[in-house]
Amino acid sequence: MIKILIVDDDQMNCDLLQNVFTRHGYVVMAATSGSEGLKLFRKHAPRVTLLDLRMPEMDGLTVLKEIRAIDPHAPVIVLGGGATEVQENHARALRVTDFIRKGLSLDILVEAVHRIAALSTPLTPAPGPSAVGHEIQSIDESVLVIDDDPLVCDLFVQFLSLRGYRALGVTDGVKALRMVEKMPPDAILLDLIMPGMSGVEVLRSLREKDYAGGIIIMTGGHNEELLEEAWALGPQEVLMKPIDLERLLTAIQLVLVCREC
Repeated sequence: MIKILIVDDDQMNCDLLQNVFTRHGYVVMAATSGSEGLKLFRKHAPRVTLLDLRMPEMDGLTVLKEIRAIDPHAPVIVLGGGATEVQENHARALRVTDFIRKGLSLDILVEAVHRIAALSTPLTPAPGPSAVGHEIQSIDESVLVIDDDPLVCDLFVQFLSLRGYRALGVTDGVKALRMVEKMPPDAILLDLIMPGMSGVEVLRSLREKDYAGGIIIMTGGHNEELLEEAWALGPQEVLMKPIDLERLLTAIQLVLVCREC
């Protein structure tokens, strides 16, 4: 089976990408530091490596240089969210296979991995989601994910779908409110800090419209005033990013149970 290595200091991104690509039939390893990633690369020689450029201690460019010293032709896809133009140019000079910004759709990243894996092994392309793993047990409850980062939004939707929920995602607060008005979900996973219409504004509008489902706030910031404003609008839970996926599932289950109380 085709091996993929993910090197990203954000544990949530690692966990979500690991879930997605495992479901697509790959053997997935993940590391949250450059040194750990290089150990896994030397040990397992992955077919494709997904590498974050911005990491503490050993950054992605240093990891890429070490990978090139080990294997000059190893396919490496750089996840370039927040990278400077100089960093991007250095990565290209080190013959990076592909450069995908974190703000792009998950489908683009998955297609890039499929393409590279197929070129490396034309006789054994990566299997689709239906070819691997256990049958998904359907849960008759819906979750709407609202996050302005398309990749993160897609990852959460994929993760929740794999757990049996009917999951949808949207990257804009205004569009999210329209969706809720047409077909209210059982629960909403809402990013607090978004451009345009913020999570607090979305939450306030939901309360004005008497939305009856559960609401879980996600935030990577520590703005106490903003958090107090959000709590005052009555969400059932606030989770700090990076989010532990098991805790997220527990929170969703509790919110859906309490909704019936």
